[in-house]
Amino acid sequence: MAVWQDGEMLAGLVDAPDGPLERLEPSERARAQRLALATLRGTAAADTLLGPFLRKAPPPRVRAILRLATVELAQGGAAHGVVDGAVALARQDRKTGHLSGLVNAVLRQVATTAPERWPDLPPQRLPGWLRGRLQSAWGGKVTAAIEAVQAAAPPLDLTPRAMSVDEAAALAAEADGTVLPTGSVRLPGGAQVSALPGYGEGTFWVQDAAAALPARVLAPRPGERVLDMCAAPGGKTLQLAAAGARVTALDISGPRLARLHENLARAELEAEVVTGDALHYAGIPGGFDAVLLDAPCSATGTIRRHPELPFVRAAADIKPLVALQAEMIDHALTLLRPGGRLVFCTCSLLPDEGEAQARAALARHPALVADPAALDLPGVAPDWRGPDGLRLRPDHWADRGGMDGFFVAAFRNGAGDAA
Repeated sequence: MAVWQDGEMLAGLVDAPDGPLERLEPSERARAQRLALATLRGTAAADTLLGPFLRKAPPPRVRAILRLATVELAQGGAAHGVVDGAVALARQDRKTGHLSGLVNAVLRQVATTAPERWPDLPPQRLPGWLRGRLQSAWGGKVTAAIEAVQAAAPPLDLTPRAMSVDEAAALAAEADGTVLPTGSVRLPGGAQVSALPGYGEGTFWVQDAAAALPARVLAPRPGERVLDMCAAPGGKTLQLAAAGARVTALDISGPRLARLHENLARAELEAEVVTGDALHYAGIPGGFDAVLLDAPCSATGTIRRHPELPFVRAAADIKPLVALQAEMIDHALTLLRPGGRLVFCTCSLLPDEGEAQARAALARHPALVADPAALDLPGVAPDWRGPDGLRLRPDHWADRGGMDGFFVAAFRNGAGDAA
C-alpha cells in the first residue's frame, strides 16, 4: 500500500525501526518481504488473473490483498491457507471487513486457474515513460529482454574480499555458488547471507556483479588516497579498502553510513567515513589520487532488485538528477590531483545519465581525458564496451539471472603530469 498509494521505496519501509515488519520474527520478516517483492514484480499478471472475477475495481486495500494472495497462489501457495489469510487481512480493517466475502469468493476461483496460467503470462511491462526511453536507446527487442529478466527474483552476488581467482573459487565452493566471468560469486536468491561460511569473518560482502565493476575499473593501488564520493551503503568502499587504498568514504546519509561502519568492522577494513554533502566537500591538500563517483540517479538499472521503482519514479525525476550528476562531476574534478583518475558511474539504463553525461563532461573540461584502457577488465564482454564507457544491462547474462544496469566511464585529469 505504501508503494502503490504513497510512492515509498520498499527498502525504507523494511529498515524503518517503526515500519510494518518491525514486530515480526526474522523468518517471517523475510517471508513478508519476499511476498511483497513478488507481488510488485507480478502486479500486472495478478490483475490479469483477477480481472474476470471483478465487476469493478475494489478499494485500494482490498485490491492489495487480492493481488498479494493471487501471486502467492500462482507461485504454489496452499489455497486453503492463502485464502484464509487474505480473508483475515480484509477483516482487520473495519472499512474493508464487509468485503471479506468478496475476497473469499474471488480467490477461491482464482486458485483453480492461477498456478496453470501464471507461467504463460507475459512479463510486467515498464511504465510508458521509461519503456519509450529504453526502446529509443536500445530497441524493442532489448527492452523486452530487460523486462523478462526483471520479472524473476534475482540471484545473490558476493564480492570476495581478496579479489583473486583462488579466493572466488574457494568462496563459491563453500557457499555452493558459481564464479562469474568478472570474479563475483553468484548464489541462488534464497540464500541466507549471515549463515554462509566466512560471513562473520568478513571474507565477502553482498554486491551485484555489475556494481562490483566500477571499483575494479578505478584499480586502486596500495597507499593511494581515494575518495568514494557517494559511498553508502559501502560495497565499493570495502573493495577500495581491501585493495590497500587509504579511503575516504563520503555520503550525505548518516543512517546509511551506519551500515558501512558495520561492514567495515566485520571485514576488519579501515576507511575515513565522512557525513556530508558531496557538493560542499573541500577534499584534502594536493587532491586525491583517484575519485569514484557513483552518482545519484533514477536507479532504473536496479528494478530487478527493486521492483517498486516503476511505481514510485516518474519522468519528471530525470532532469534534476542529470543536472545534479553534472554538478558532482565538476566538483569531483576539483578534488582530484593533476594526473589523477576519475570513475563516474550510475545504476541507470538511461543514456542521459550515462553516455551523454560522459560526453558532456569531456566537452566542459578540456583537461579531462577519457581512459578507455581502464575498462579492459577480465570477464567484460566486448559488446558491453561503447565509445563512452561500459554499458551494463539486466539482459546481460540473462541465462544466469542477469545483472543490474550500470554505466561506467573512466577519465584522467590531464592537467599536469599523468599518473
